[in-house]
Amino acid sequence: MPTVILPALDEAQAVRGVLASIPPDWVPLVVDNGSTDGTAAIARAAGARVVHEPRRGFGAACFAGLVAAESDVVAFMDCDGSLDGRDLDRIATAVVDGRADLVVGARDADAGAWPWHLRWANAYLARAVGRRTGLAISDLGPMRAARREPLLALGLRDRRFGWPLERVLRAAAAGWRVEEVPVAYRARIGRSKVTGTARGVARTVHDMRAALQ
Repeated sequence: MPTVILPALDEAQAVRGVLASIPPDWVPLVVDNGSTDGTAAIARAAGARVVHEPRRGFGAACFAGLVAAESDVVAFMDCDGSLDGRDLDRIATAVVDGRADLVVGARDADAGAWPWHLRWANAYLARAVGRRTGLAISDLGPMRAARREPLLALGLRDRRFGWPLERVLRAAAAGWRVEEVPVAYRARIGRSKVTGTARGVARTVHDMRAALQ
């Protein structure tokens, strides 16, 4: 059974619904990144495996989940209610079948779910990645799938918000076959840790720039 890794920081409002959307043939692995709102307890009660990563950072939580996972195929999915777990099978199919090494979900956003400035920044980064790597991607989306051992072997170092970008860049450098598939994207539940604060935006910009250097 493949594992879906769900980094979570204070997602008590969303985590139950997110877990309910995940197909029964997936293992949900919630990585609690220092929540104080009971996220871990809710996830455990809903049947998820829960591990704790006290070092704050999106990349730190993703890496902790990757290390803890026991499946050959793993996927990553935000735990804020913006993604639908029913898209996981489509994300993983090309990896399972051996047609791709990394599959990225290109967001098909509901009206208002993806603010224009974030959409523009994502498009800018995707074009920058394309120019550097030759990959034809339109999104550095938050739902992704790959095989666990090759992903560990990439040696990803970013432990904050540059993790998704570094992963695509290193995958391209390693000659991975990268594909996109569309996934549903809706407004998140609660305030974003990335775009909901000025500090979060500044950190994200800094980490993304560092990954591109």
